[in-house]
Amino acid sequence: MQPYASGMPEVLLPFPRAWLEFPNPDDEGEVIRADLTWLTSSYTCIFGSGCRGIYATSPSVGCCTLGAHFAGKEDEARTAGFVAQLTPENWQFHPGRKVKKGDWIELDDEGERKTRTHEVDGEQGCVFANRPGFAGGAGCALHVLAGSLGVSHVETKPDVCWQLPLRRAFRTVERADETSYLEVTITEYERAGWGAGGHDFDWYCTANTEAHIAPSPVYLTHRAELIAMIGAGAYEELVQHCDEHVRSGSRLAIHPASLAAD
Repeated sequence: MQPYASGMPEVLLPFPRAWLEFPNPDDEGEVIRADLTWLTSSYTCIFGSGCRGIYATSPSVGCCTLGAHFAGKEDEARTAGFVAQLTPENWQFHPGRKVKKGDWIELDDEGERKTRTHEVDGEQGCVFANRPGFAGGAGCALHVLAGSLGVSHVETKPDVCWQLPLRRAFRTVERADETSYLEVTITEYERAGWGAGGHDFDWYCTANTEAHIAPSPVYLTHRAELIAMIGAGAYEELVQHCDEHVRSGSRLAIHPASLAAD
């Protein structure tokens, strides 16, 4: 176990993982590489019910301290369409007039576009992070909006926000017969996924036993996210394989945080 700065029970990375590979039924040039250890774990987001925040100085904003970088112009444009639908009733920091890009977009030190951050009562966080006590609901205003519209938060939030705690990676694999395929990996968005700074977080959830309390596994609770990441056909096949793995009762490479939380 690794306590990190908070003293909370977080398992030490890395640890053994079980992997599954299968061709994407909707794309013959693509192979899905799925982390069974993560996808069959009992992880769940505990924002508002035990989450300490990645920085002790900003506990109420969870992992939304740094703002979100956009995956590209399409990601930013899609998000902008939903930002325009926010109101003072569901966004605590709404400017009270027609929203301008400067109200919610800024550049980082490398000139990359991201959601703006600000400090409220000594806590830094994304400008969309409603704080505890706000009548419209604490947490991401875009997530709150999704609920009111009856759509998935996958539609309303920047890609990096709705993908967490899943991580998708792409790699071109060259076969010995000189053919190739695109490998799409789905795994845990662990501390290292944030770069070197991830190891400086005061608290992090994915390998923390206190967040491995869900009655259903990740591959079921994150259905919408996984379909958006790999497609409906690949997701259906993934569920079949994961179901078989769970039914088998295999103890191979169970996520140690889930194991410790049992």
